[in-house]
Amino acid sequence: MGNPQEKKTNWRWYLCSLLFVATTINYMDRQVLSMTYKEFIAPEFHWTDNDYGTITSLFSIMYAIASLLAGKFIDWMGTKKGYLWAIFIWSFGACLHAACGWATVTFGGFEGITEVAQLGKATGAVTLAIATLSVYLFIFCRGVLALGEAGNFPAAIKVTAEYFPKRDRAFATSIFNAGASVGALAAPLTIPVLAKAYGWEMAFIIIGVLGFVWMFFWQFMYDKPEDSKHVNAAELAYVHQDDAAEEKPAESASAADEKTISFWKCLTFKQTWAFITGKFFTDGVWWFFLFWAPAYFQDQFGYKASSGMGQALIFTLYAIVTILSIYGGYLPKIFVEKKGMEPYAGRMRAMLIFAFFPLTALVAQTLGVHSAWWPAIIIGLAGAGHQAWSANLYSTIGDMFPKSTIATITGIGTMAGGIGSMIVQKAAGALFTYAGEQGSAFSVLGFEGKPAGYFCVFCYCAVAYVVAWVIMKTLVPRYKKIEA
Repeated sequence: MGNPQEKKTNWRWYLCSLLFVATTINYMDRQVLSMTYKEFIAPEFHWTDNDYGTITSLFSIMYAIASLLAGKFIDWMGTKKGYLWAIFIWSFGACLHAACGWATVTFGGFEGITEVAQLGKATGAVTLAIATLSVYLFIFCRGVLALGEAGNFPAAIKVTAEYFPKRDRAFATSIFNAGASVGALAAPLTIPVLAKAYGWEMAFIIIGVLGFVWMFFWQFMYDKPEDSKHVNAAELAYVHQDDAAEEKPAESASAADEKTISFWKCLTFKQTWAFITGKFFTDGVWWFFLFWAPAYFQDQFGYKASSGMGQALIFTLYAIVTILSIYGGYLPKIFVEKKGMEPYAGRMRAMLIFAFFPLTALVAQTLGVHSAWWPAIIIGLAGAGHQAWSANLYSTIGDMFPKSTIATITGIGTMAGGIGSMIVQKAAGALFTYAGEQGSAFSVLGFEGKPAGYFCVFCYCAVAYVVAWVIMKTLVPRYKKIEA
């Protein structure tokens, strides 16, 4: 297991940094639409909130289906090649969005993009036709994006299971998972600026190209721990310390991990359904904030995404998420090392704590009547709670399943999260359009029109985590390892 006097290398942290960058790019690609929708794209194609809700909800379900396949694909293809394919497809899909304006003009029979842009002021069948055609084109591009992006988390979780012992996995996951909030943090500072300066099409292309750059580094930096020239014996021993604790030598670990659990058998375990529950109830909350926050600040407070105030609000929101969420992976480490708790028990206790953070969303609208900064701060706290929750939720897979099945379980759970998100996004879009049309006739606890619609969705976001935790704890009250 290596010379105890030898100083171990730390290549696992370099790879964790690479996972962080991939996740950052992943979320920036996902955010380009939400950052350009309200100000740039909707006026050009005459979209309603319901149209946007349809696009984001279908992205969610396509992501869900792709996630189910992606997990098994990563386990079959291997981490290195599988991740390369995933980021290639989603980067291509991200760039493909830029062609939607041209395709709308071409297939719609219009002479130029200017005529399409003027349809925002038009009425009747022509406007409906151009809106419908553009929505279909964006749905297709989102489908390609979803197909590739679905591979990110199964591959990243598999890498952390390969390179980190159980005690460090939640912390490592919280670091790379912070890329989601950093990507969302960078989005308001870059995407509206690019869209305003060069057009929304170039925003999709410039951000999309980043993934192709990442592929170069992944090709030359990643190998399995046993095969990597950057990992010495001391680090390898540290990585395989759980195998040693179970009296399974590291040399035989790879062979043992080759045995996989079939997809259908995975669905017979309560542990799988606990993970499904955690993802189904909560992923839609995070995606709602991700997809709708820019529109929310413009609808309710009049701050466009490209305005200084709009950028400041969204930046502050995700700055809170980024800073606080990193500590989410460290909390169970304290429970395990300082309190002597078993890793799964420590993770579940931490997740209960994080489940209370989103409850602050109950007062976001109430305090929002005083200042837009209150909802920004509150959504930031709720988002931080989600990211910390998510990091620990992902780590429970490595606690309970063999490494060979981790990507498959991740894919199953991510599919459940995508289905939950689809429901939230479509319901939100339809509700906002309806509430906006009804005006004062739609009233909830003193809020009228679209603000009342936002209040309703915020209420769901607030309680989703506590509900999910209770069901998870009921399904798996204590740690139990699944053997292949």
